[in-house]
Amino acid sequence: MRKTSAYLTDELAARLRRIAEAEGRSQAEVLRAAIEAYPEPTPLRHIHADGIAEGPGDSIADIPEEELLEGFGEE
Repeated sequence: MRKTSAYLTDELAARLRRIAEAEGRSQAEVLRAAIEAYPEPTPLRHIHADGIAEGPGDSIADIPEEELLEGFGEE
């Protein structure tokens, strides 16, 4: 086990003391339990979209609305 220091506000230190006393545990045990309950950060996903479509690469905003709606709603 590794020893670590943490700076707490007076309010947090008092709260930690009260919790530890109420549960009959050491302050270190309460801190460890709180950290263990904290969710692991989710890793960032890197999405690569290179080369998944064919075309000139122009923005859809540059295509006239009439062209975009051509054939829409037809079976």
